[in-house]
Amino acid sequence: ALPISVARIQECGDRCFTEGLYEAAKIIFNTINNYSALASCYVHLKQFQAAVDAARRANSMQTWKEVNRACVKAAEFRLAQLSGLHIIANADELEDLIQFYEQRGHIEELLQLLESGLGHERAHMGLFTELGVLFAKFKPDKLMEHLKLFNNRLNIARLIRACEGNHLWAELVFLYVHYSEFDHAAETMIERSPVAWNHRHFKTVISQVANIEILYRAIDFYLAEAPGELNDLLATISERVDHARVVQLLRRQKRLALAQEYLQSVQAQDLQPVNEALHDLFIDMGYWEQLAESVGQHKNFDQLELALRLERHEQLLARRIAALLYR
Repeated sequence: ALPISVARIQECGDRCFTEGLYEAAKIIFNTINNYSALASCYVHLKQFQAAVDAARRANSMQTWKEVNRACVKAAEFRLAQLSGLHIIANADELEDLIQFYEQRGHIEELLQLLESGLGHERAHMGLFTELGVLFAKFKPDKLMEHLKLFNNRLNIARLIRACEGNHLWAELVFLYVHYSEFDHAAETMIERSPVAWNHRHFKTVISQVANIEILYRAIDFYLAEAPGELNDLLATISERVDHARVVQLLRRQKRLALAQEYLQSVQAQDLQPVNEALHDLFIDMGYWEQLAESVGQHKNFDQLELALRLERHEQLLARRIAALLYR
């Protein structure tokens, strides 16, 4: 308990404060070193620098919040930042502070405050994460750099939601990859290709997806939007796809010729759909020597059907291949 004299002085100071006699209350609270109450007096007297100094000596979260809010309302943002740094170091207080600034439209000042706290020894995951969320909402051009610099200090799941809500697809892919959500990353790159897709990056991602169906969706995507890179994609996923299904997909879209390099790379497996797809290509392009080599080295195809197809062909080499097959 306070000594009787101090208690009476405190009571007198409280009464002066309640009645709006802030100068008198200031003198009284200063006498008994009640810095929290002294800071409140300075706030009411609009002596904000003195309020910050008193709050520093009080070292109370409630006092820092009172001083910070008063400084914000008075547009004393330098002093608001000094007090705010003590608040944002506490993760439990961060949400209320952000909401207070946002509701008053002080976005730039809020961002400056949070950025200034990143280097503090008490900087926590919430601070890095909420700054990222604010970048997503108000400064999307700064978000990617923030993600790259501090990816190990972020709540990835929260930032994923922020990127989705603000349609930041490239940043969303970055987060999915860092979170090892390769399926979601690949699907986002396909669905938001104008801003999210990059061939080299996509190859890295697609090689790690778990859902095999995404591989076939990727082939469809490349046929439609990046046909020149199709063979490179197929080389990346070749060991994981069903080659017969790939041939079926290519035939359906009448794009066999685009994948000739891939088909030849897997023909050593002597699969009937691959062999017959290449035979169709060789016939269409008049590559008779390659056709002869193929039928000589691979047996898994409908030999009679091919012979019937070539026996009356106008090209002599084609008829010779038919004769070879009949023999």
